[in-house]
Amino acid sequence: MVRKTLACLVFASSLSALAASADDSLVKFQGGVGVIPVSSAPGPAPTAATVNRNIVRGVQPPGQIWRIEDLRADVSSTGRITVDGRGLLLAGGNGLGTNANAHVFATLICEAAAPFVERSTDLTGVALSPAGDFRIDDTLVPAPADCASPVLLIRNSANQAWFAAAIVKR
Repeated sequence: MVRKTLACLVFASSLSALAASADDSLVKFQGGVGVIPVSSAPGPAPTAATVNRNIVRGVQPPGQIWRIEDLRADVSSTGRITVDGRGLLLAGGNGLGTNANAHVFATLICEAAAPFVERSTDLTGVALSPAGDFRIDDTLVPAPADCASPVLLIRNSANQAWFAAAIVKR
């Protein structure tokens, strides 16, 4: 009887710990899109006199197209963030299919309109594997108080351009 009671108490405390950690989540992301640096090119075909860069909430894109196979992230109310990315690779140019020896960091922006606050992990970033895989386990600075309009960008440590964006899990 004592063993059953003890087992039930251990099980109940495990469940409450899981529930507490689940309640701590501020925003979750599942899936991602790679960057296409130019969002439009108005003007007569076949050439355009100007191009509009694909700037997201004030963050510049890189000079080349990137793709991502999968992206998942969880941001807690304390600013703790975990990001798992798969297959972040160049999708154009002479380095097609490579990781370009890039290091990446994450930035969460919660404002729908300027001024935007960039809440980022360590700007040194983490290295992409040869297959473009990475894992970020860090804390956003500054920590978000709330996040009404979340955008999570994966950025290049070298020039801080964005490579990929996460899709909010609804």
